[in-house]
Amino acid sequence: MARRGIKRTQYEIYWEILTYCEIPRLFTSIIQRCDLNSKNGQEYLDFLERKGYIARSSEGGKTTYSTTRAAKVFVDLFARLYLELYQDSPEFKI
Repeated sequence: MARRGIKRTQYEIYWEILTYCEIPRLFTSIIQRCDLNSKNGQEYLDFLERKGYIARSSEGGKTTYSTTRAAKVFVDLFARLYLELYQDSPEFKI
């Protein structure tokens, strides 16, 4: 994120997960890339799934998570709000 040295908010973490999962991702990949532990990562994914922002699918014994169309509103709104507050766009290098 652009605010180096400052702890991420839960909204920034939601945004990172949703941005990363625009391509279906495995749980392990998500928690590693978004720098989360397993417990917290599962809590974030469960919340996003309840909100309808993340879809879980299983195929061949593997479960993947992907961002839904409904999440676009949050992702776009968060980016605009972040830009307004910090005069910089959120960063997440995929």
